[in-house]
Amino acid sequence: MSLTHFDDKGHAHMVDVSAKPVTDRIAVARGAVVMGAETLAMITEGRAKKGDVLGVARLAGIMAAKKTADLIPLCHPLPITKVALELTPDASLPGIVVEATVKTGGQTGVEMEALTAVSVACLTIYDMVKAVEKSMRIEGIRLVLKDGGKSGRYEAT
Repeated sequence: MSLTHFDDKGHAHMVDVSAKPVTDRIAVARGAVVMGAETLAMITEGRAKKGDVLGVARLAGIMAAKKTADLIPLCHPLPITKVALELTPDASLPGIVVEATVKTGGQTGVEMEALTAVSVACLTIYDMVKAVEKSMRIEGIRLVLKDGGKSGRYEAT
């Protein structure tokens, strides 16, 4: 399998997707911010000094998905039709699990948009409570589902 972001001379380029059909595409990515139980309680009880941590992180993730082509050099700007983020407190981590779902009707997939949304939402959580706990960890950011296009469906195991 060849890497499509390089031409025959090995130079990076933006892939020409003009001949690809427009299809419905979806991608889901997931990651987590692991923190102490006290920090998690502060977030879930709404006691963070900077405000609504999960609400701000959700908006940051949505904004990030829409700006992916500005951040990742070879990504195409896409007509995103949906971005949704679920931020779920998980006492067993303890921490926040972040999941982003991105949809488009386009000529290329939205995996990078979903991964960017999760990454920025996790970074926003960290930023909003780092004064309380600098040792938080952002972990496990990965693609868990993609569907649509020539390569079809992928689900992580």
